Amino acid sequence: MPKHACIDPKHHVHDAEGFVAAVERACHERGLRLTPIRARVLGLVADAGQPIKAYDLLERIRSGNNADADNAGAAAPPTVYRALDFLLANGFIHKLESVNAFVACHHPSTAQHSVPFLICDRCHSAVELEDLDVVAQLETRARSLGFQPQAQTLEVHGLCARCAP
Repeated sequence: MPKHACIDPKHHVHDAEGFVAAVERACHERGLRLTPIRARVLGLVADAGQPIKAYDLLERIRSGNNADADNAGAAAPPTVYRALDFLLANGFIHKLESVNAFVACHHPSTAQHSVPFLICDRCHSAVELEDLDVVAQLETRARSLGFQPQAQTLEVHGLCARCAP
């Protein structure tokens, strides 16, 4: 089974507009609807360049060009959370549980998947570690103990190569 470690924290989102376009194509192929607010939230997550919290997204929406009456509801917390729920449920973003923040998935055209993350405690970068063996080993070990895994969240905290002494 081939392994690939994504070692560049920005590897998965070089261009937020291109990322949103890739998700739009994936939504079209899957029969999903990427509403304007979902696309806006996705673009902000992709553009952040590091994990971003829901209230930071909300603040960016409020401070952006969305103050007109047509977008008044977009600045409400439930609207942002519903957009995040949709993006999570369809595998377009990941939630980093330990820091309660979101990052764009660099495989928007694939189904939802589990991936380990390396999170730098200094610069707050998050690297999606593409290693199917790690995910499979965790699932196999859990099943061998009679556990029925539903989801995996593996987050390793430390210092990235840039921040390490």
